[in-house]
Amino acid sequence: MPQLIFFAAVGVVAYVGYRKFVREAERVTAKARRARKEAANGSMGTLVYDPKTGEYRVPKD
Repeated sequence: MPQLIFFAAVGVVAYVGYRKFVREAERVTAKARRARKEAANGSMGTLVYDPKTGEYRVPKD
């Protein structure tokens, strides 16, 4: 029985770690994609619309 609890805990930790890794990889990939687009366009930053204030701002990473 203790082995089952141990392997279940290891499985949960592995799954949570995997999800965090995938989330971070997606964030880094999106940042690199934005940087490539900005370099191709020759822009200094990409503006995003803020619906609360109605203004365009440079996104925070």
